[in-house]
Amino acid sequence: MSKQFASHADTEEKRVSFDRLSDNAYAYTAEGDPNTGIVIGDDAVLVADTQATPVMAQDVIRRIREVTDKPIRYVVLTHYHAVRVLGASGYRPQHVIASQDTYDLIVERGEADMASEIGRFPRLFRAVESVPGLTWPTLTFRGEMTLWLGSLEVKLLQLGRGHTKGDTVVWLPQQKILFSGDLVEYHATPYCGDAYFGDWPHTLDAIAALQPDKLVPGRGAALQTPEEVQAGLAGTRGFLSELYAAVREGAAAGRDLRTVYRDCCARLRPRYGDWVIFDHCMPFDVSRAYDEATGHADPRVWTAQRDLDMWQALEGHEPPSPLTGAE
Repeated sequence: MSKQFASHADTEEKRVSFDRLSDNAYAYTAEGDPNTGIVIGDDAVLVADTQATPVMAQDVIRRIREVTDKPIRYVVLTHYHAVRVLGASGYRPQHVIASQDTYDLIVERGEADMASEIGRFPRLFRAVESVPGLTWPTLTFRGEMTLWLGSLEVKLLQLGRGHTKGDTVVWLPQQKILFSGDLVEYHATPYCGDAYFGDWPHTLDAIAALQPDKLVPGRGAALQTPEEVQAGLAGTRGFLSELYAAVREGAAAGRDLRTVYRDCCARLRPRYGDWVIFDHCMPFDVSRAYDEATGHADPRVWTAQRDLDMWQALEGHEPPSPLTGAE
């Protein structure tokens, strides 16, 4: 293969930040690694997304304990991806909460996704042997759920499909703070392997309609002003729109997936090539966009073998020319 598979070349540990957003909300970020949100109520703590293993979750817990000794009662899964959910047992929560759509996706493809993601992200699954298995929600909801952490209102909202069909945001309406999961990224490439390109911009519209003052994206720095929030939404929208437009153009012209992939990378790299995990995401993103553009409404399941086959098909060397025998 012409470049290392997925994130195998990403071996450098990132610097962690633990940013205070309000008296009740904190963001655990690490230079483009997956983020975790923390909400501290009157009587309990809620964690949004968990890190990839229970051992990795311990650093989040350590930082929570620097600011509160209240029990960590709730873990919210913004979606089903392993890198977001497999650390849940480390918090020993009373409840693990997810949308019913996310629960259904875990049933359908959780095992395959776990093997797939562990294969893609060696550094992000540190102490993978500490993972006890799939993370299963103990409470599910459809559309909207409200939690009261004492006097603090926390809304869990399904605003539409995008990154997955089960995406959930965590919204603090009293403080206008939103934890978006991977629906919004900031200077990090959106992963679209399980996406709904046609729906995602409308879901971003629904996020914007809430008018959050602060937003914690799935990856990237916490956005701490309305202007930064707008920049995060605009960047995510721009990447999705440009990628899908390029793929649809290629598919409509009858070009094969490999050609569309090469053309799409060339078109997007000047603007987005320095975003975190660009080279990792693009083969998965273009593959899914090509499927959607050619009539496959729902994402196909990614398995560890499908990952490797796809990577070889898109990133492997060109086959020898039938005329010259050379690459």
